[in-house]
Amino acid sequence: MTDVIAKMTDRSEFDVDGCDREPIHIPGSIQPHGLLFVAHASTLETIAGAGAIEAHFGAGWLGRRLPELLSQSVASTLEARPTSVTIALGQVVGATATFDATAHRTSDVLLIELEPAPPTLPSAIDVLTAMEEAAATFEQAFGLRELCERAAKAFRHLTGFDRVMLYRFLDDDAGVVLAEDRAPALGTFLNQHFPASDIPQQARARYVRNRVRVIPDIRYEPAPLRPEGFSGLDLSDVGLRSVSPIHLRYLANMGVAGSASVSIVQDGALWGLVACHNATPRALPLHVRMACRALAGSLARQIRAKEDAELYRERIRLRAAEDAVVLRLGSDVSLATFFATAGDDMRRMLGADSFAAVRGSELYVAGKSPRHEDIRAVASHVAEAAKATPFATDRLPELLPSAEACRDLASGVLAITMSTDEPTILMWFRAEQIEVVNWAGNPHKQAATDAGVPLSPRASFESWSEAVRGRSAPWTLFEIEAASRLRKTMFEARQNRRLFEVNRELTATIADNESLLVQKDYLMKEVHHRVQNSLQLVSSFLGLQGRAVGDPILTGHLEEAQRRLSAVAMVHRRLHTDEHVQSVDLSRYIGDLCSEITASMDAAWGDHLTLELAPILISTDRAINVGLILTELVINANKYAYGGRPGAIVIALDQQRNRFRLVVADRGVGIPSDAKGFGTRMLASMVKRLSGTMEQADNGPGLRVTITAPIGER
Repeated sequence: MTDVIAKMTDRSEFDVDGCDREPIHIPGSIQPHGLLFVAHASTLETIAGAGAIEAHFGAGWLGRRLPELLSQSVASTLEARPTSVTIALGQVVGATATFDATAHRTSDVLLIELEPAPPTLPSAIDVLTAMEEAAATFEQAFGLRELCERAAKAFRHLTGFDRVMLYRFLDDDAGVVLAEDRAPALGTFLNQHFPASDIPQQARARYVRNRVRVIPDIRYEPAPLRPEGFSGLDLSDVGLRSVSPIHLRYLANMGVAGSASVSIVQDGALWGLVACHNATPRALPLHVRMACRALAGSLARQIRAKEDAELYRERIRLRAAEDAVVLRLGSDVSLATFFATAGDDMRRMLGADSFAAVRGSELYVAGKSPRHEDIRAVASHVAEAAKATPFATDRLPELLPSAEACRDLASGVLAITMSTDEPTILMWFRAEQIEVVNWAGNPHKQAATDAGVPLSPRASFESWSEAVRGRSAPWTLFEIEAASRLRKTMFEARQNRRLFEVNRELTATIADNESLLVQKDYLMKEVHHRVQNSLQLVSSFLGLQGRAVGDPILTGHLEEAQRRLSAVAMVHRRLHTDEHVQSVDLSRYIGDLCSEITASMDAAWGDHLTLELAPILISTDRAINVGLILTELVINANKYAYGGRPGAIVIALDQQRNRFRLVVADRGVGIPSDAKGFGTRMLASMVKRLSGTMEQADNGPGLRVTITAPIGER
């Protein structure tokens, strides 16, 4: 491996730009501090291996059965845990060393990895006591920063590494070191940022699957799988799996000789890492790795609790400020008077530097605001976008170049448009917040590509700073929701005032208006009814045509078209029976939609559907796409997972920062072999319209489909 690290001179050998495509799960070799056996899953006969096997088990290991080779009943251990992918076996005694053994199931073979066991092990009571003490320190932390600082100390004490960092992924996939515990002689990476390219997407997926990864010595020589023919074997679950040379060079550039990483995972999503570095080679025994994994789970739960508490406090603060503003509204107060007297309260409510209301030629301003002509230019830009949902950005000059002149006072804007006689645009401005971002090395510096110049990842990790201009403090989801609620409250107050003023004089007009509204509702219902009838008629024609055509293939296609048309009709019916068509509560909508889907299926399906839904407010247009995606996934599970028979389906919806995640999981036959049909293309198209991603994974057994997309439009 020394030569591999040193000779990165050919782009075909070391392609930095191809990191995301590198097959890191099939390296064809392992790290040499351990051994790997590959055996038939049914016969338990060894067919391949890697490492210094002969030194510990003799030259005749190939072809021997695992029970004989390992001197233990492997079959009974596997049978005791039939659903587990990874199973800890008993210790194995070799010729010169004792090993900790772990088995990994795949579809065809068993992978048995052996790592040297420490001469002595702490008692179970000592381990549990240490874990309990660490967890107790987590609970006592005030805020996320202090929690991460305590975690860094706990993991360094547990692992003995020279440096331990708590690394968090940000919304743009870059990372930042929130906390660090290190030996005094080492430099610091605290508060420094790392670009997203440092950890490619496929590596992040492996961090979720393999929660603890160790490289005892980065200058190791890989031990290839032998005999030949096994280089393409999937080693995803093997802890000894050899590491990408790119990553090894990256660690070498940091001055690291041994490393370990522990994943911090929340609800299946990678929140961050516990990154451990050592100046000299250092191993991490199996019992320590298992303790690290358990401690990381406790840390993830405490992080979620701290984040939820912060969000709750923010929501309560906004509610209190909102109530204070609403109290100033009364039936005898005009909007002009309200803006003139309560503008400063409006500004403080959302933590803005200034507030402005524009209605025709009228302009009301509070706080240190941009020039009036700049305010009107911004109002013209956001008026249409802020009609249905609030418009919010923390980088206005990027969206409106003319706003560059007032970026010092208005780099961020949150706007809502009220449907008054003449549209009223309410805007909160935030001043430019020049942020100095400290990077661990220049993130913009490209690797050399000239002939004869060695290619490598970033060689410098010296602190590099850049000032980010033209941006303000970002608007939170709760602040945007508060602005939306305020618009509704003010609109209702305005309506109440108008009714109060014209009640006696315009009784007849009000009656006419109410009649028109009733007529409009009737016409809308009639239109929706006719659309439903038309959809039903087309569905019936498709059914008749399918029965008449006599060709099983064409009949199947027509049935597929009929099923999707029924799904569209179901989504249309569900959305347009709701009074609020601008936005919907996605959890309520999914619950109602699932009731209709199961009603169209066998009655027994109702007992097999499990819903875990978090309330999320989303626009109707996006809800339609989510509804169609969900319908397709549930019907696919009905058709393919259980062959039409009732079976368990779990539907989960949760929110992760500014994105939602929809999971549909079954316990059926698993990922279909043919996933390139029309249904798959349609799903991909709808997910793309949401600017989201779709992932399929083994649910052990069954299929787990995860849809992740932004809550709002980008």
